[in-house]
Amino acid sequence: MTIWLTGLPASGKSTLAGRVGDEAVRKGKAAYVLDGDQLRQGLCSDLGFSTKDRAENIRRTAEVACIIAGGGAVCIVSLISPLADARARARDLHRKSGILFYEVYLSAPPDICEKRDPKGLYRRYRQGLLTALTGMDSPYEPPTDADLVLPTHRLSIEESVRQIMELVKLRPV
Repeated sequence: MTIWLTGLPASGKSTLAGRVGDEAVRKGKAAYVLDGDQLRQGLCSDLGFSTKDRAENIRRTAEVACIIAGGGAVCIVSLISPLADARARARDLHRKSGILFYEVYLSAPPDICEKRDPKGLYRRYRQGLLTALTGMDSPYEPPTDADLVLPTHRLSIEESVRQIMELVKLRPV
């Protein structure tokens, strides 16, 4: 299966992905996290932030997620993935491959994300040092049919992990 975490920068995707991966391993499952920042440094380092490049970033990530999940691991994707149609294509690719796909939307509002800002993205944007920041001058299309919506500004990490585990019915082996 693939658990696809989407949301604005600093909504908690990377933190939650790591914790979900740890919980999956604790339950006896192989798990792998595909993090957007890591993918941008390697597999997708040739891509920019145009609409076309963002769609390609999501496509590549979905293909790799299918390979990992198809090999029997739980794949947790932590990717802003701002485009609804690209996320739908990722879901469809999994469906065609016979792999479970769960889209989880981390719905923290922009002002909360900006206050968290662990990577300094919003600060650099406000200083004019960064453009094409999703949710600011680059659009984010919130999911309308996510399998789970987590208001990460209201929920603890533990509660968020619990809700994801409940959704995917991941039980100890």
